[in-house]
Amino acid sequence: MNTAPNLRSRDRRNPLPSGRARSARPGQGPLFSEGRPGWHFVIDCAALVALLFLGLLGFSLSFGGDPRYLIAGVGGILLGLAIAVLNSHLRLGLLITTAMAFGAYMLFGSALAVPDTAALGFLPSLDSLRTLLLGVVFSWKDMLTVGVPVGTANGMLIVPFLASLVTALAAGLLAWRLRSPYWPLLPVLALFVTGIAFSTSAGFLNVERGVSLAIISIVWATFRRDALRQSSTRTVSANRPDHDAGTARRARFRRLGTAAAVIAAAVGITAVASPLVTASDDRRVLRNTIVPPFDPRDYITPLASFRNFVKDQKDSTLFSVKGLPKDARVRLAALDSFNGLNYTMDPNSSGNFSKVGDARSLNTLADSGSPVASTNYSLDITIEDYQGYFVPGGRHATGLSFQDGSEAASGLYFNPGTDTAVTTKGLGKGDEYTVQVSDPGKLEHGQLTQYDFAKITLPEAQEVPPIVASQANELSADAPTAIDRVRQIEAHFQKSGAFSNGLVTEGQLPSLPGHSAARIRNLLSAKQMLGDDEQYAVAMSLMLRNLGIPSRVVMGFYPDPKSPENGAGDIKITGKDVHAWVEVAFDRVGWVSFDPTPPKDNVPIPPDPENKSKPKPQVLQPPPPPQEPADLPPDSSPDALDADEKKNNPWLFWGPLLAAIGVALIPLGILAIPLVLILLLKARRRKARFRDGHPAQRVGGGWSEVLSLATDMGASIDGKSTRRETASVIAEAFPVAGTTTTMLAHRADAAVFGAGQPSEDEVEEYWKIVDSSLDDITGSVGFWKRQQARFSPRSLLSDGRAALKRRQESGPGPKADAGKGVASTLGKFLGKGGTRGQ
Repeated sequence: MNTAPNLRSRDRRNPLPSGRARSARPGQGPLFSEGRPGWHFVIDCAALVALLFLGLLGFSLSFGGDPRYLIAGVGGILLGLAIAVLNSHLRLGLLITTAMAFGAYMLFGSALAVPDTAALGFLPSLDSLRTLLLGVVFSWKDMLTVGVPVGTANGMLIVPFLASLVTALAAGLLAWRLRSPYWPLLPVLALFVTGIAFSTSAGFLNVERGVSLAIISIVWATFRRDALRQSSTRTVSANRPDHDAGTARRARFRRLGTAAAVIAAAVGITAVASPLVTASDDRRVLRNTIVPPFDPRDYITPLASFRNFVKDQKDSTLFSVKGLPKDARVRLAALDSFNGLNYTMDPNSSGNFSKVGDARSLNTLADSGSPVASTNYSLDITIEDYQGYFVPGGRHATGLSFQDGSEAASGLYFNPGTDTAVTTKGLGKGDEYTVQVSDPGKLEHGQLTQYDFAKITLPEAQEVPPIVASQANELSADAPTAIDRVRQIEAHFQKSGAFSNGLVTEGQLPSLPGHSAARIRNLLSAKQMLGDDEQYAVAMSLMLRNLGIPSRVVMGFYPDPKSPENGAGDIKITGKDVHAWVEVAFDRVGWVSFDPTPPKDNVPIPPDPENKSKPKPQVLQPPPPPQEPADLPPDSSPDALDADEKKNNPWLFWGPLLAAIGVALIPLGILAIPLVLILLLKARRRKARFRDGHPAQRVGGGWSEVLSLATDMGASIDGKSTRRETASVIAEAFPVAGTTTTMLAHRADAAVFGAGQPSEDEVEEYWKIVDSSLDDITGSVGFWKRQQARFSPRSLLSDGRAALKRRQESGPGPKADAGKGVASTLGKFLGKGGTRGQ
């Protein structure tokens, strides 16, 4: 058997001495001594920076466009890639690499992630180091439970910094240690998904980022695949060099054409699918899945305390406010959920509060699309006798900042949909804060006639008295426009109602407090309506809701419009300045205020003199019996867990988080199906080679197992070579198993071509030597190279092509039955005593 052609072919393709060639085996040697030019490394770095930067942009909406998150994220990317370069060049171990990553995180994190607590803004301090350590665990949860924009204080920048650092390090290690064209894309996709999961439901440049990610990933993976093939294990072939060069050129053009087709398909699919994915604002993200720790039902609705302000604190100074324009109002809370007893906030809709991250930028959606120019001003509020959890503010508050060290600021929650702020620490005497307001102004009646009501969904009102619907239909039956329906109901209460706060000592008629269903029914069914802001606002809102008009009740404070304090700028708010009004949502305009409460000089109409022939002394009617608590439907009943249990129950956070992670892992599971299938086919093939056929055929199957592993490890095996020729090729590619491989080739030839059949003991001994040789081959390379060979389909495809070729040459017959599979067909062929290496 003449092996000279193979050797000459090898010499022409690799003129380097064998010692130098072996020192550059896959997975061995420094980063720049593996036959790849330095500019390949530069391209890898540029591609990783571009891909990771696209994933980092997903955090943009969470930070409200603040560029400081980009500084933290890009810093993490550069640090992660730098550590990966050192690991690949110096061949550092896992423990040392982890220590370097942790050290870089602690050293550079003060300047990049927590500059507000760092000394001089960039040097590590005890506060910054403590924030970094705790942020590894808690910053992820804090970012999801804080309202957007989350701001840059309190360690919020740790999330993009740490995520970028870890994914960049993982991508660099996979690119330069595993040397695979595809595995480095997994950390890139992980950062991309993390940016989406921690963003808002709106999304940021979804189409642009998706198309760019697909194009760069495909081009870079194709480039690396071609480059790594050129620097892979030396191949030995009996084919002519000119034929090999022509085949390589055709394969290169074929790969480039396939890559171009895939890029075109990816761009087309992304362009078509992106509008379908991003058209809805109900996109599921972790921020919408994690249950906020604040439940407004744990606090008494402020409207229930309306009469307490009027009676007990009528002349007490609740707070002072500077900068309040003329006819402006100080808001306390907006309520849009009626349960038959109280007007409150539903935690599943309007009551969805979020912890304030950046108090200087609360409501980024204020005045969006409004046809009226906004008026910007600030309110400086100093708390005096007011005590409560709801924070007085303004309409369309865009910022709220307490004095440094205020406990109220640490427990601040805000709902941008209702412009309502709450502090779990409560407000007390001496608290000072500033509210930035962007008031869109007020439209006149004629201007509102051109707008219809907004299409929004509010919680369904419960236990509404039937008289509300009948009077609402009667009052709005002849209204020509949408705004006229609201105006006619407002005018009915203003003209037909009588005002009374129930202050008998001031000459007012007795008026019951509250706004339950029974109280509203008594108000509307009485011959003379009698009440104050609390009852009239609730009655009007319920009427509008019955007509399908989106409305809510707002409680707040403002001085008498006719008093000199209106527009004074610096005023003191007392209990008598408390008011309640109705807001209606109009398309493009937003919420518009209406005041159904009659003037204070509207006194009850005296009875007809003809009915006073026998006047009777006025008798105060007893109050109606207390109402039984309304039976709420299951989906609106209070949660069984109290606030402390919710706070201490980890599953309220980790349960939805793990569920979201599980959903995110579904695509990875789908991608893993081909890998599992490859493992199953290889296991079935090995079992068939060891058990099927006569002893000589099973010995040949053991030799085939060695060839399959060598093929999966990157060696190119010529199917026309003999076993001994092939053994020399494997021995040169894997010197550690050279002696064993040569011995296995000789023993396989003796078993196949020798007289008689080997015994069962000889077959088992041969397979033990085969397993030892396989262990030697896999042990000569690194962990990632072993995994690449384990999941490589090259040997399966080679077996399939060989079986198909034999079937075409031999024609149809029992021995070529396709139902027996590739492994069975190959085992039968080896058992027939073939004279070649396969």
